[in-house]
Amino acid sequence: MKITKLETIWFAARPKSAWQQQMGQSRQALPNNLWVRIYTDTGLVGLGETYYIPSATSAIIHDVYAPLLIGRDARDIENHWANLFSLVNFCGFAGAEMRALSAVDIALWDLLGQHTGEPIYNLLGGRSRDRIALYNTCVGFGNYADDWGWLEGRAGELAQSLLQQGIKAMKVWPFDQFGATLAGPMHPRAQVRIWGGESAAGPLSHVLSNDELKRGVQVVADIRAAVGDKMAIAIEGHARWDLPTAIRIARALEPYDILWLEEIMPPDNVEAFVRLKAATSVPICQSERVFTRFGFRQLVERPAADIIMPDVAWGGGITETRKLCHQADTYYLPVTLHDTVG
Repeated sequence: MKITKLETIWFAARPKSAWQQQMGQSRQALPNNLWVRIYTDTGLVGLGETYYIPSATSAIIHDVYAPLLIGRDARDIENHWANLFSLVNFCGFAGAEMRALSAVDIALWDLLGQHTGEPIYNLLGGRSRDRIALYNTCVGFGNYADDWGWLEGRAGELAQSLLQQGIKAMKVWPFDQFGATLAGPMHPRAQVRIWGGESAAGPLSHVLSNDELKRGVQVVADIRAAVGDKMAIAIEGHARWDLPTAIRIARALEPYDILWLEEIMPPDNVEAFVRLKAATSVPICQSERVFTRFGFRQLVERPAADIIMPDVAWGGGITETRKLCHQADTYYLPVTLHDTVG
């Protein structure tokens, strides 16, 4: 089953005016999903996907990866992963290189599943369970923007609505709104619109007033008041806060039986998370921005996390995610997968 061609697909950016008419703001002027198709001489076509800056990721796939893949057997997945990773790691692998590798790897597994006539979970060793619990990441767009209700004082109402749909866990980020933005030192909280995730991608923040802390916690309190303990609540941090503030947030959330506190600080400094974990009873979850089993090693071994959260489409595809899941399992740590691409 020889690879004959690689194709990348993404949506062209819509004009800013078009998004403003629909949303009142340019929240997604730059679509970020990327798909890769890998064609073979058998007629089978594998599909992979990733997210963020598709033009850069596509360039890596065509300019760097394709010459190492075309003409070779698509079933040699481990060898392909090692070759592609070794090539881009010469200059540092994180970023578009790893997203491109993830998409290619997913497409190769898709091809293997089609070739064998088996679902991928069988190729990985079979099912561990017949169903998986889900949670709702409370973000929306267009006709589905009501998922933002928790930011408008309607967190309890949203929790009730989710329960009616059979969803028993939800994730919100009530402290992002108080963090510094990308606007610069003169207007540290002015909004900047580039590709849609700027509120989550702001610089490290050092100041959270007592009132802001209370307002953030109130979102969680409203959910508990509305539905009690029927709803599990995860808190997303988007790596926005320094260690002292992260500890304040975590301790303020302790009375509310939080499912996990996710990436409340940038994931680069493992020691900071060791200190955070020691300072709170809230489970610490890390992190879609950590790539490969080598990146997760210290988080697992120190330990700096209670829950491991890799992203298959960012952090190395199925091949690498399987390995770091085994790594977490060695330390009896649970894994929950992050996902941006749907």
